[in-house]
Amino acid sequence: MRSWPAPEISPLPGAGLPLRLYDTAAGEVRGTTPETTARMYVCGITPYDATHLGHANTYLAFDLVNRVWRDAGHRVHYTQNATDVDDPLLERAQRDGVDWRELAEEQIELFRTDMEALRLVPPDDYVGVTEVIGQVAELIERLKDKGATYEVDGDVYFAVAASPKFGAVSGFSEATMLELFAERGGDPGRPGKRHPLDWLLWRAERPGEPSWPSPFGQGRPGWHVECTSIALACLGAGFDVSGGGSDLIFPHHEMGASEGHVATGEWPFAKAYVHAGMVALDGEKMSKSRGNLVFVSRLRAAHDPMAIRLALLARHYRADWEWTDEQLTGAEDRLSRWRAAVALPGGPDGAAVLRQVRERLADDLDAPGALTVIDAWAGRALEGDHSDPGAPALVRATADALLGVAL
Repeated sequence: MRSWPAPEISPLPGAGLPLRLYDTAAGEVRGTTPETTARMYVCGITPYDATHLGHANTYLAFDLVNRVWRDAGHRVHYTQNATDVDDPLLERAQRDGVDWRELAEEQIELFRTDMEALRLVPPDDYVGVTEVIGQVAELIERLKDKGATYEVDGDVYFAVAASPKFGAVSGFSEATMLELFAERGGDPGRPGKRHPLDWLLWRAERPGEPSWPSPFGQGRPGWHVECTSIALACLGAGFDVSGGGSDLIFPHHEMGASEGHVATGEWPFAKAYVHAGMVALDGEKMSKSRGNLVFVSRLRAAHDPMAIRLALLARHYRADWEWTDEQLTGAEDRLSRWRAAVALPGGPDGAAVLRQVRERLADDLDAPGALTVIDAWAGRALEGDHSDPGAPALVRATADALLGVAL
């Protein structure tokens, strides 16, 4: 599946710093340790509604990871999926009387357009689940060969008892896992399961649903196994960062890590599990199920996409926060000040700005701190400090390359 066009990224002098990130599994900020090529998998959208600010907040966080690694001299191999067959997509298509494939492609195209407008570096591999059904079935066969699966009425389940590392990503108690599993698409109470936390790998064909052939009969993948399969095929086990929103810590990333471990025998499946916070609106998490969404496409129809990006960068990626229209107004003011400052014939020391922005972003993506650095520089420039003639161009390049903000 095609991705979206890559933005041009301004070159910067020197090299950036090693990136430190909060690893959910470790419970602390740790240094990332990529080889020459840094490998990152970020869970993609289920395309049944347009891109909202919660999506943009998550993908922007990992765009910063990508940019900081590149600035430090790494090549980045970035993989993202689109879950283009899943219950919510099928339900929305049925509700609206449209073909599920057409709905998925329409929403994926809108997502591409939103990501391009926000200047996110595209993934090297952008993979639709429907493109790799056979590959997913092969992984399930590997798990079966390891003795990790069983069937209930034709559906294939992963037995949690087969995973000695289960729980290592989230650190949650079993009671918390059961509660979240029920809330987030699991079926802990299904009769015939060996354990309430066992999860679905292959869903046998149901009337009126799309299905594909497999060694287990006609059907389609469960929720977690498709990401495990794509990550293994594109990146291999032990890749550097597995990312997504904090609502994916459990069950999605926990269960995917267990699948990868049991299939390959390697641990960890990903060296770090990194999660972006949730964006709320009117006091509740922004989500499709609640319908309290602010759509990127609608915002960018009336506002500069760079202001939208700045509004998102103003909150630390791990924070939970609430969107208000005032935040966008403030971001537009900030963008205007920055553009006015870089249009001047000079400014304060530009090298100091680059150094400090690199330091802030290398420290667990402290984007708010990086914005403050450029705010201070712009304020002094607008007040008349034009001592460094090369500063405006260097600050413009810094904002572009590291923050993704085109001035």
